Amino acid sequence: MKKYTVITGASSGIGYETALAFAARGKNLVIVARRTEELEKLKSEIAKVNSELDVIIKTVDLSNTKNAFALYEELKEYQIETWINNAGFGNFASIGEQNLTKIETMLNLNIEALTILTSLFVRDYSAVEGTQIINVSSGGGYTIIGDAVTYCATKFYVSAFTEGLAHELKEKGAKMQAKVLAPAATETEFARVSYDLEENLKFEGVLPKYHTAKEMAGFMLDLYDSEKVVGKVDGLTYEFHLIDPIYPYAVRMRS
Repeated sequence: MKKYTVITGASSGIGYETALAFAARGKNLVIVARRTEELEKLKSEIAKVNSELDVIIKTVDLSNTKNAFALYEELKEYQIETWINNAGFGNFASIGEQNLTKIETMLNLNIEALTILTSLFVRDYSAVEGTQIINVSSGGGYTIIGDAVTYCATKFYVSAFTEGLAHELKEKGAKMQAKVLAPAATETEFARVSYDLEENLKFEGVLPKYHTAKEMAGFMLDLYDSEKVVGKVDGLTYEFHLIDPIYPYAVRMRS
């Protein structure tokens, strides 16, 4: 039976390049995003990498959490090997001035959809050898950034939730690995959406250090190949490090 790697937020940026990187490894893919046209373009690019791969397109808006349940149900006919929750977006504004409609959507996508999809995948696959769940957080999931407090809080959740899951799976002797990728500044659509701009920002000449989405996809593969739980870009040096969980974890005493 064919095995698949699921990637949400695959229409651009890190998700797009990660799909190409996993295709180069010979992985069949389920690519998920809101924009069908962009997913079709990605599928064409994947065919150039390996025309024999099976690529399933799922057009879904995961900021509606009902759609997260529906997506998972639709994928039950496939054998899933790796699930990458990459879909998410940011926001730059002070808490008192932030657009609460946008914030509600961000909370739904960055936290609720990720939690639902992770939980369902763990429920069905934690005992399956070779399975991985990789959740994309941020350097802002370990450091609070001014005027991005709410966004950072969503990513603190992603980091803590995923690290906690890794501890839990290890305690239970589960076969699945849970991992968290924490990028720093990466040249994607992220800045445009965060600042509500018309066009993407060009980082060259603006930021002294940043990564391309393709570089981050390479780090994603490094994390995938590793036994470590966290793949984190240092916010100062921009070096990528594979490390053990960062958040403290207390084992619950059972009676």
